[in-house]
Amino acid sequence: MKILVADKFSEAGLAQLREAGHTVVVEPGLSGGALTDALRRERPQTLIVRSTKVTAADLDANPDLELIVRAGAGYDTIDVASASERGIFVANCPGKNAAAVAELAFGLLLGLDRRIPDNVSEARQGRWNKGAFSKAAGVKGATLGLVGLGSIGQEMIPRAKAFGMRVVAWSRSLTDERAAALGITRMGSPRDVAAAADIVSVHVALTPQTKGLISREVLEALRDGALLVNTSRASVVDAEALRWALDAKDLRYATDVPEGEPAAKEGPFEHPLAGHPNYYVTHHIGASTEQATEAIGQEALRVVTTYAETGRVPNCVNLAEQSPATHLLTVRHRDRVGVLAGVLDEVSKAGWNVQEMENLIFEGAEAACARIRFEVGPGTEPDEATLRAIGDQDHVLAASVIAL
Repeated sequence: MKILVADKFSEAGLAQLREAGHTVVVEPGLSGGALTDALRRERPQTLIVRSTKVTAADLDANPDLELIVRAGAGYDTIDVASASERGIFVANCPGKNAAAVAELAFGLLLGLDRRIPDNVSEARQGRWNKGAFSKAAGVKGATLGLVGLGSIGQEMIPRAKAFGMRVVAWSRSLTDERAAALGITRMGSPRDVAAAADIVSVHVALTPQTKGLISREVLEALRDGALLVNTSRASVVDAEALRWALDAKDLRYATDVPEGEPAAKEGPFEHPLAGHPNYYVTHHIGASTEQATEAIGQEALRVVTTYAETGRVPNCVNLAEQSPATHLLTVRHRDRVGVLAGVLDEVSKAGWNVQEMENLIFEGAEAACARIRFEVGPGTEPDEATLRAIGDQDHVLAASVIAL
């Protein structure tokens, strides 16, 4: 298999891919037209990216592409819908950067409280201003509110406790029992988290349901001078509400995922809030530690290797949870050459659209059972003539159809 690696990647992972017999082309820093050109020129079956955006134009440039691996958790930088239309698998590496992102989130939290970046900036400019920086609230005894409690959110809990903080949290899947086991308090909504917390840290994936989740209503519930940290995605926080809260509530906000983040790895950066004294930004480096890079590299390696060896894709994010199949055809048959070809020929003649198929072999390899899920048009049912034609074929033992 030919693999194009378009971002920084684990050296150990690259070596293991080559040892497994894959052809690996490493061009870190590809983006935009350069990525499109590389896909057209190299024609890889697999593309591995981290922060690089992958568009429909990129997919059209290489009809040989079968698999895209996002070496990280989020995959909103990939046009997943276009990949699905073209039958290209998209996989991610969830949870492998959780500790690294939590470390940065906690660093941003402490940076906001003690205004560490401003301290450093003033000193570098030759100004000593101890009085202005001697008014931090401190985090011991403060309440940390977590919005989202996946792998990263959970990594925040022991760090907060180590600093003597109380933790409250909201997640759609969080139960009272699970909260008790984690030693935290479950809240009913993001607004409830904001109302109870001195500091809020956001750890949800970007979906249509979470876009703008940190809304004006949520920000209004925060106490004046509260701290907000966002290491998830920019769109999770309502931009207009944030601008209001920075001034109206003296909110201090730190993010690793600024709105309008440049696609290139280096270059100019402009943001309407970049100069605001209450707005801190880092360069989307949450997963950028050597430990996380290695862990993600090993997971990406597992995805690629499993696909190459079995055709299955671990962590695949664009397979339908449930196909549109309306019926199940079960065919018990002798394990002989051509049996399934004959069955599928009859299925095709009948216009039954196959959605899923598996063939189970009985012990001894004398007989097998094919299970074929298929779709028929609205208001129609599979015809008995097709079922009889399948059952009458050589080596077919029995055939039946049920509605799903």
